[in-house]
Amino acid sequence: MKAICVDIKEAERVKQELVSKGILCKDYKVEREGNFVYFPVLKKYKNYKVIDVDLKLSEYRLRFEDLAKNELNKEELEKLKTSYDIVGNIAIVEVDRELRSKEKKIGEALLKCNKNIKTVLRRGGSHEGTFRIQKNIFLAGEDKRETLYIESGLKIKLNVDEVYFSPRLGNERLRIARLVKPKEKVLVMFSGCGIYPLVINKYSKAAKVYGVEINQKAHKYALQNVKLNKLNNIKLFCGDLWEVLPELDIRFDRIIMPLPKDAIKFLDLVKMVSKEGTVIHLYAFEENFGMIWEEIKKYFKDINPLNLVKCCQIGPRKYRVCADFEILKK
Repeated sequence: MKAICVDIKEAERVKQELVSKGILCKDYKVEREGNFVYFPVLKKYKNYKVIDVDLKLSEYRLRFEDLAKNELNKEELEKLKTSYDIVGNIAIVEVDRELRSKEKKIGEALLKCNKNIKTVLRRGGSHEGTFRIQKNIFLAGEDKRETLYIESGLKIKLNVDEVYFSPRLGNERLRIARLVKPKEKVLVMFSGCGIYPLVINKYSKAAKVYGVEINQKAHKYALQNVKLNKLNNIKLFCGDLWEVLPELDIRFDRIIMPLPKDAIKFLDLVKMVSKEGTVIHLYAFEENFGMIWEEIKKYFKDINPLNLVKCCQIGPRKYRVCADFEILKK
């Protein structure tokens, strides 16, 4: 079997990378030998050397769509969305309206194909309101919403109904953390359950990481997660950004803005808490990749565009992007 071999310290990060790229082969088991982990892969991947190794077949090799064939006819199978998010041991799926009468069976099929999933939920709608949360509908397994999610060696406790969270951004969060320079003062706006501050704190030598979140329930989880991971270089605040940041009276070296729908509306506030040389990571939804720079330039006299990253595709010709730029003149 074709596989890549990585140090166990890098295993979680590599796994997320392979899953996000659709390269991890689920028909075979991931195996450990000493301090190394072998990941079965479907094809060559330029970032790693692929080797031949004997791996055991997975006991759960049946795919979601294979099991769903027992419950759906040909026309219904064509409408089945086979991709889904996994947060801890909770799977969150999308089910077309035409298949709602069989959504419980779909949930049960998903449980059978992944032994690590204990709960299957259906997205109840889009992210709404100030807190960007969505209600999920129970389909199968244990009827619960709280879970423990592992990312980059960090334990993240959250309730998927009460906290905005995307498991698809694990590699993106690591990317940001590795850009942070020693002794930087870093601000994470809309810090949620604390995932960005935690990853940055663990994988950088920042002087201090600050997080501000308006959702009280998300903030409580963030405080728990800081203790859970025994990190002490993070300061978290609960409240409105426009009220909290002026009180801090800090000019930050780096600011992360992970609110793709409305982050750009907060650039006037960014001007108040930044300085010349501050680096901004602003997230947005862009149908036409690249137009975001014109919007950002409306707020500053001069900027240095550093990078524009497609974090993930969210629809036809529509992406979640991150614009990295340096403020040259406010």
